[in-house]
Amino acid sequence: MLEDLKREVCAANLLLKESGLVILTWGNVSGLDRDKGLMVIKPSGVSYSEMTPDKMVVVDMEGEIVEGDLRPSSDTPTHLHLYRSFPRIGGVAHTHSTYATAWSQARRSLPCYGTTHADSFRGAIPVTLPLSEKAIAGNYELETGIAITETFQDIDPLKIPAVLVANHGPFTWGEDAGHAVENSIVLEQVALTAIWSETICPGLAEISEVLRDKHFLRKHGSGAYYGQSQH
Repeated sequence: MLEDLKREVCAANLLLKESGLVILTWGNVSGLDRDKGLMVIKPSGVSYSEMTPDKMVVVDMEGEIVEGDLRPSSDTPTHLHLYRSFPRIGGVAHTHSTYATAWSQARRSLPCYGTTHADSFRGAIPVTLPLSEKAIAGNYELETGIAITETFQDIDPLKIPAVLVANHGPFTWGEDAGHAVENSIVLEQVALTAIWSETICPGLAEISEVLRDKHFLRKHGSGAYYGQSQH
């Protein structure tokens, strides 16, 4: 079942490791087949060195296991809530990468200081509000997803496909699992660059909206012209 998606999700999880965004068993990637209403996600606590497509877990939109011998990632409810709330995404990634997590732990949004950031994110990466004690004691992973979507009430998730969960770490998403991981890679780089920019120039202003939008829109949207045309 969903063999192609299993291979895609497995490869995306391994790319997190190859890109230096995860250590031990931290982090996870999922992919969604919207037509079938099924999600493929990394199994919980399995070493990346042992990860193969057949170990990926298939769950339905309620989180019930449809196929697989292992437990799905503990973050499964967060992923499912994002898919339900953001109907145009097909992949979600979560890491505890060093620099993006530093911003999450500082409970600071990540400003858009330059074009490297603007190429992928049309503005600052928002940070969620901290979870209440009640939310933490309840369905914690679902509440994490709710905190994310509440943060995006007035933000287009396709224009800013990333979030910093307060005191926790980043989530990113995209049209598929591979693009979700790509956004995680870019997020980590711009998080590091922003730290250095603020160190060199405290009080630095964000990029102008004109230059920000120029860089974002030349790669995304109907008028995009970056790269090669698809035929």
